[in-house]
Amino acid sequence: MSFSSAFESAIYGYFRRRLIEDSDTHEEFSKMSCFKRFSLVGLFLICAGQAAVAGNVADGIMVDDPYVRAVPPGQPNSASFMGLHNMGKAGSALTAASSPAAEVVELHTHTMEEGMMRMRKVEKIDLPAGEMVKLQPGGLHLMLIGLKQKLVPDAKVSLTLTFEDGSSLQVDTPVRKLQMRMKQDGQQGHMH
Repeated sequence: MSFSSAFESAIYGYFRRRLIEDSDTHEEFSKMSCFKRFSLVGLFLICAGQAAVAGNVADGIMVDDPYVRAVPPGQPNSASFMGLHNMGKAGSALTAASSPAAEVVELHTHTMEEGMMRMRKVEKIDLPAGEMVKLQPGGLHLMLIGLKQKLVPDAKVSLTLTFEDGSSLQVDTPVRKLQMRMKQDGQQGHMH
């Protein structure tokens, strides 16, 4: 028996006992029990739905300083950076992202392998409870692949962030030109 069926049976049984004691006729009992049963089940479902909506991960995420890197015309890819502060009491994870500005948005990180900085896709970005996770150049970031619009400074890009509970958060991000950093040996650094 499902939870909702058990709940409905319990409510029906309770009101049946109460109404038999209080009702003068069986007809009155039938009308009242049916009405009260469906009213209470409806009220329970509304409350359960509100609790579920109020308790989703996206509602507890604060996005700090989001932006997308401007790229020259013809460049097929870019990256987005931001801070993700999990204000909730439980840890979660960012599991996907999408944007109408790109064919695909992937979660990426940079790792040092054999003295070379390499980018690789990750399945999720952990968001510990009460902590800020920085998506930044040279580290975790969102990779926009197959750009569908020009990314020039002051343009806006819409991103949808999806979390492990399936909830999502839409973020409108400005496009910024990033300054290239120089490596210590004087060579131009790669900014993502």
